[in-house]
Amino acid sequence: MKLKGIIFDVDGTIADTEEIHRQAFNQTFEESNINWHWSVDDYRKILFISGGKERFKKFLHEDEVLKSKIENPERFVLELHKQKSECYRSILASGDIQLRPGVIRLIDEARDKGIQLGIATSSSMANLTTLFNKTLNIEPNELFNSIVTSDTVQDKKPSPAVYQCVLAGLGLNANTCIAIEDTQNGNLSALTAGLQTIITTHDYTIDNNFTGAALVADHLGEPDDAFTVSQGTGYSKSYVDIELLNKIISTTDVQSKNKAPNVVSINTR
Repeated sequence: MKLKGIIFDVDGTIADTEEIHRQAFNQTFEESNINWHWSVDDYRKILFISGGKERFKKFLHEDEVLKSKIENPERFVLELHKQKSECYRSILASGDIQLRPGVIRLIDEARDKGIQLGIATSSSMANLTTLFNKTLNIEPNELFNSIVTSDTVQDKKPSPAVYQCVLAGLGLNANTCIAIEDTQNGNLSALTAGLQTIITTHDYTIDNNFTGAALVADHLGEPDDAFTVSQGTGYSKSYVDIELLNKIISTTDVQSKNKAPNVVSINTR
């Protein structure tokens, strides 16, 4: 089987943005006079909840004092999330964010070899656009053939919905593609959609359970900056390239692909 597509998660995978998200959440709480603050340790646990609105809903449900003051919880969550997103994009645009090692190189190699590229993210298109405008001065749809965000798919990871939609947009079967992720939920989402996965960890996800992933490393690596593998095999490579991805596609036996996938309804907006 030959590789035909690579699907990237965004936050924590393409760029190390999770700390910026945490700062944006806390700035929003402070500006809104909400007595919440998410420490680094808190945020490691919170990342198991995919999606900002979903995180707000959980914390609001558990905060009896604040909840008693809110007449319309749904509207409150939407407005708070809008404020947080604007704060995140402001911090991102004014900062010095770089894409993670190996990302640009792998994207360039894939495009040169006619391999399709996709994005499967629980973030918004506006956030994605800000990131690529900031780092590469380019629009995301100039690089990626299929982009699915929280603006399109309501079901969040670990639901496979976002990956199923990206695959449909690419017109490819899951067994010809590899997903690149950074979280336990992202890994489960891609595996359930029938994809093989490569995980690039960071401080917030290094202790996640990545059972089923073909390869877990600290980043994608560069010729002069080798990755460190913590799970799976790099087939004597020191960085992720198309040759390595083709080896994984052709030789890795993923247990989840031998099981009938759960039927998941896809809710889109």
